[in-house]
Amino acid sequence: MNQHPAESAARLADCWRGAVVASLCLAALPLLKGCAVNPATGSPNLVLMSAEREKEIGREEHQKIAQSSSFYEDEALNDYITEIGNRMAEVGDRPELDYRFFIIDSPEINAFALPGGYVYINRGLLAHLNTEAELAGVLGHEIAHITARHAAQQQARGTLARIAAQAGGIATAVATGSGYIGSQISQVASVWARAGLSGFGREHELEADQLGAEYLLRAGYDPIGMIDTLSVLKNHQDFTRLTTNRAGGYHGLFATHPRSDQRLQQAIRQVRDLNPEAIFRTGNSQFRAATEGLILGESRAAKTNETRNRYYQMLLGYTMVFPDGWLVTETTTTATGSGPDMASLRVEAQRLQVNQSAGDFLAARFPGVNIEQAEPLEQFRLRGHTGIVRNPATGGWERVAAIYMGPRAYLFRGELPPGAEAEEADALLLESIRSFRPMEPSEYNLAEELRIRYVMVDENFDFAIAARNSKIKEHPEETLRLLNGYYPIGNPEPGEWVKLVE
Repeated sequence: MNQHPAESAARLADCWRGAVVASLCLAALPLLKGCAVNPATGSPNLVLMSAEREKEIGREEHQKIAQSSSFYEDEALNDYITEIGNRMAEVGDRPELDYRFFIIDSPEINAFALPGGYVYINRGLLAHLNTEAELAGVLGHEIAHITARHAAQQQARGTLARIAAQAGGIATAVATGSGYIGSQISQVASVWARAGLSGFGREHELEADQLGAEYLLRAGYDPIGMIDTLSVLKNHQDFTRLTTNRAGGYHGLFATHPRSDQRLQQAIRQVRDLNPEAIFRTGNSQFRAATEGLILGESRAAKTNETRNRYYQMLLGYTMVFPDGWLVTETTTTATGSGPDMASLRVEAQRLQVNQSAGDFLAARFPGVNIEQAEPLEQFRLRGHTGIVRNPATGGWERVAAIYMGPRAYLFRGELPPGAEAEEADALLLESIRSFRPMEPSEYNLAEELRIRYVMVDENFDFAIAARNSKIKEHPEETLRLLNGYYPIGNPEPGEWVKLVE
């Protein structure tokens, strides 16, 4: 069968590149001893480091990222990302690597990978994905950069450019625009993450797209999800450019390929044709459960470097820290923190009716009950009282407290577990009570975090109507459409799940 001229030319170019790389490897061998076969593609590559050195660089650079970036603290979501990432890594071309997956607490839309198995995805990118297949596609794309050793190849080509200048240009033909021409691997450490964020160039990105699509197929996902994700994030890029004059966007297939890239679409469809009878994973209930409550936009933790579970009550003007991992529900006058072990601490605002001490106020709330281990509280210029009481209804013990702030008294009640765990639980509750204080003026800008909520729509749903009640301040309708993959027009069918922002 005759090949299309363009296809023949592409195959010829690939063969030529392989021959050039192979010949350069042979020519450079006396100097470098660094040529290797790509474990993902089987083609020869210029790589100047061992797989063990890749792992070392990944560990070293990860420590720098951990020191300079905030990770998103959501155990259930992190576990889910790791589950999907490992599923993709297991069907990849280097399953022996110890892959690690992290969520960067940033609203920016991006993801990147480090050598040796470290994969990072920004919270902002997660918010714009709508299916598990799309998430798997992003992780697969980054895993493909690792399996194909793209970062190591860029480092090698930069090093070869320096050697070429000394040895008469032996490797000039394959030097690329990696931007780094260094003399030792240790000097590269500070640029690995930057290289991952900025992308590896069109050819390597296309290779990562195709490998990622193959991993999707092997893991049971529809490779077409890659193109769906491309469309969603290209829409976001268009919207960002329209409203801010900023290009922005994910470095990978979403930045290096135009929307109508026929080469990409053909590559993805060829992967899909490898198994035309495949039955793909389609359920997204676990994806929705894991991303429910995901913060949209700036987070308090990232702004303040607050690593604790701090709660802000804007209406009443107070803040406090609940134990790590506790979820907080609220009404107009109450806030209740609940832990994974059924522990809880409830705070209720009550208007002061009479002039009495905090100790007398507390005693009046528990008439006829002896308050044990009673002691006064003085914190942040506030006065209060605390102690332990036995609940006559349940027979269990409670840590209770009353703190005065302005015209109100705040009543705290936390149930203690029986047995040896009571002392440790009481220490946590008392620490949380002692963190109660008035909000500072600067904190009001931090208090309101926007979070994603899922709802099933009916035939009356319309993004324009939903935008009227949204807390999104700028371009609410366009933002809701972007989050749900309906930008710039269209509405979901009845029974579909959509993201709203609360």
